[in-house]
Amino acid sequence: MSAAAKKEHKSNRPERGGVVTFVEAIRQGLWEEMERDPSVFLIGEDVGVYGGAFKVTDGLLDEFGDGRVIDTPISEAAIVGAACGAALMGMRPVAEFQFIDFITPAFDMLTNYAAKCRYRWGAGVAAVFRGPCGAGVHAGPFHSLNAEAFFMNTAGLKMVEPSTAYDAKGLIKAAIRDPDPVLFFEHKKLYRLPRLREEIPEDDYTVEIGKARTRREGRDLSVITFGAQVLTALDAAEELEKEGLSVEVIDLRTLAPMDREAILATARRTSKVLILHEASRTGGIGGEIAATIAEEAFEWLDAPVVRVAATDTPVPYSPPLEEYHLPQARDVLDAARKLAAY
Repeated sequence: MSAAAKKEHKSNRPERGGVVTFVEAIRQGLWEEMERDPSVFLIGEDVGVYGGAFKVTDGLLDEFGDGRVIDTPISEAAIVGAACGAALMGMRPVAEFQFIDFITPAFDMLTNYAAKCRYRWGAGVAAVFRGPCGAGVHAGPFHSLNAEAFFMNTAGLKMVEPSTAYDAKGLIKAAIRDPDPVLFFEHKKLYRLPRLREEIPEDDYTVEIGKARTRREGRDLSVITFGAQVLTALDAAEELEKEGLSVEVIDLRTLAPMDREAILATARRTSKVLILHEASRTGGIGGEIAATIAEEAFEWLDAPVVRVAATDTPVPYSPPLEEYHLPQARDVLDAARKLAAY
């Protein structure tokens, strides 16, 4: 390798910790896990030479070689199938979907194979299936999916969707080390959002899968949410504070297994709950959360549980229609005010 090539090669390596964006936090986590464990490898479309559709894997090919950073044909079913096979042979694959919308061609492999291997014959598929999800960036109906509800009814799959750089790095590292399949959803709107730049530790750390986080404490009502909608909830809570309402914001972080204790605890604390998510309302994850509260914390409620979500349509291509389709801070404000009035 020439001196110039070595210089370029070195410049691609991320520093440990520091003030980073959401996307850089994930890249750090992948890099560190590949350094720590030689069985970890990346597989997907354009993860190597191009560095990933959103540059999450930029520089990893130069560092670890094409035996551990594998560009594939355009076949999500083949990517997931290869990852499952490698995992059963003792490897730790991290498979990327360029957009999470394209997880659907691999639905059979994920739900009928990866999710059931441990139950079927005692061998877990230790693999991560990650990719950018979500709307709000004018990507149209085929590149804006929130897929979490597709997999809620499949036992054996874990699902993670962080909302901060700290959690993104800690959770991707935890997902890679997990002995079972983990779907890792990264909201593309968060990747390089300036307000999410934060300092993360230089030391190795993980964030426990299955544990929610209280992003803001409150006493009058609770907002339970995850992913990019955490920011919507925090913006609404700040505005409601000016009106004398104290709003608690719970960031689920993990969608399966869901932190039922955190959900029930916040319902008991405030007695009024608003559930917020970006996917369509009908059949969405909010229904499962509402059912949990109704079954186990009904006597603590002072008002019906309220759900705020997207309309039951595909994500519109038109930016103004997309904004109307998605839950906005104003929608949370309106719903919270009505909830507080009970």
